Amino acid sequence: MEEPPHNDLSTVTQENGDPLQSTSPQISVSEFSCHCCYDILVNPTTLNCGHSFCRHCLALWWASSKKTECPECREKWEGFPKVNILLRDAIEKLFPDAIKKRHEDIHQNNDIVQSLAAFQKYGHDQVPLAPNTGRANPQRGGGFFSGVLTALTGVAVVLLVYHWSSRESEHDLLVHKAVAKWTAEEVVLWLEQLGPWASLYRDRFLAERVNGRLLLTLTEEDFSRAPYTIENSSHRRAILLELERVKALGVKPPQNLWEYKAVNPGRSLFLLYALKSSPRLGLLYLYLFDYTDTFLPFIHTICPLQEDSSGEDIITRLLDLREPTWKQWREFLVKYSFLPYQLIAEFAWDWLEVHYWTSRFLIVNAMLLSVLELFSFWRIWSRSELKTVPQRMWNHFWKVSTQGLFVAMFWPLIPQFVCNCLFYWALYFNPIINIDLVVKEVRRLETQVL
Repeated sequence: MEEPPHNDLSTVTQENGDPLQSTSPQISVSEFSCHCCYDILVNPTTLNCGHSFCRHCLALWWASSKKTECPECREKWEGFPKVNILLRDAIEKLFPDAIKKRHEDIHQNNDIVQSLAAFQKYGHDQVPLAPNTGRANPQRGGGFFSGVLTALTGVAVVLLVYHWSSRESEHDLLVHKAVAKWTAEEVVLWLEQLGPWASLYRDRFLAERVNGRLLLTLTEEDFSRAPYTIENSSHRRAILLELERVKALGVKPPQNLWEYKAVNPGRSLFLLYALKSSPRLGLLYLYLFDYTDTFLPFIHTICPLQEDSSGEDIITRLLDLREPTWKQWREFLVKYSFLPYQLIAEFAWDWLEVHYWTSRFLIVNAMLLSVLELFSFWRIWSRSELKTVPQRMWNHFWKVSTQGLFVAMFWPLIPQFVCNCLFYWALYFNPIINIDLVVKEVRRLETQVL
């Protein structure tokens, strides 16, 4: 192919407009020409081999050949080529008129515009698959968190092996022990878990040596008079309500994360992963299949009635089995539709006094997942792929349902040790992984070339 004549720009002028002296080297457009179009480089993109091409020329080459290799030397490039910013700025300062004219010509060519869009979309799809394939600084963005995850994983495995081998903590929980076999100390422990206010009556129960058998015989009249003398009617009602649940179950109902996990190991693991990967489907599952025991306490905690929210503690709201009001449903549905992870964060916030560090891990993780979901929506919007949302939702629903069914079928065969590893990994290590993902998404936006 014969090289076209060069532009008539042969010298670089100084700021005062005078040409350089004859002793200065002359810089011509030919020194900054693309080896595809043989014209001045526009948005020069430098490949791993060192050759530079106009970005639209590289896009046209990729669109026609579907090869990730240099058009000149055929060496495959790694990662996704980026614009050489230093070279681009230098060319634009040296030859502004030529660059302006070429930009106008490029924007008027529909084939070039479509090829650039397809090339950029290909780059977006490649980033999550190979975020660290570049030669320069390959550990950037993932090395630190990978090291932290490796160290924490080792510590977690050691702790879980010890926990699994001893098997003392879960079997000693009152959720596994019949109420008739409770000692006086265990009755006091059950009482104190109803809320901070229950500590007012601790000494009275200990003085009377109230064990499990005696507890089952007590009535509201017994609690209102000596020696118990519980004068606050709200406190008596809370104790009686929980006592009725204990009588119905025969054991203590779960009232915190560890007790719930001990009673429902499979469901707790399922909910932890479901609320992480698909919070809307997870909450829908609670509404359809676990309405009374889990969903009602959840909605009363995150959407409390204003007149009750100031005086009630978390355990009292957990025991509230009243039907939600229309105002509570309205608040819940708005957050459910637009900010589902905020619901989880608000629920964890109310449990800070009970689970100090665990609640903080859940809150941080919910915030990070909200940011990642926002990035996903932005990516769909920027690529004009809104029409694909229904298909994406259906694929996601099918994927989650299939995985849930698969786990339910093989659950009896999964060792408890493996379940504990998965549970604690999702609870404590996922926030660190999500921090890494958020950092990568932010860097992707910073390096995005439109």
